[in-house]
Amino acid sequence: MNDQFARQAQDMFAAAKEARIPENVKAFAEESVAKTRDAYTKINAATQDSVKAVEEIVLAAQAGAKSFGEKFLHAATLNAEAAFDAAEAMAKAKTLPEVARVQADYFKQQLATASSQTKEFFELSSKISRQTLESMNSAASKSFEQFKKVG
Repeated sequence: MNDQFARQAQDMFAAAKEARIPENVKAFAEESVAKTRDAYTKINAATQDSVKAVEEIVLAAQAGAKSFGEKFLHAATLNAEAAFDAAEAMAKAKTLPEVARVQADYFKQQLATASSQTKEFFELSSKISRQTLESMNSAASKSFEQFKKVG
């Protein structure tokens, strides 16, 4: 039985050595590989562009957050310094009416400052939002165009 199995296996290997792949099958396989490689190359390029676009969006958002944080810290510093200046002036006051005047001046100044700072924060946050959305729209448009080319 083992001899018969060995002979059959040898016959199959000999037949396989002589077998030829039909030309139309070879051509189809080669064309399929070429088309698949081309599609992969296009999709890979589009994906890399999309990653770059996401990086741009993140960088724009980070820059905006940094700018907002710096503006906030600056305002907080100015407000703290104004409070200490007012407290120092009140401590140096010689009469109650002078303390009341310093305090009233401080509150008046802080109301104007708060209004101005609120306006600045609103304008800055609007600018940051607009820039981030523009980056997102630009990236989405580029990605859409890239994927249209792939298809």
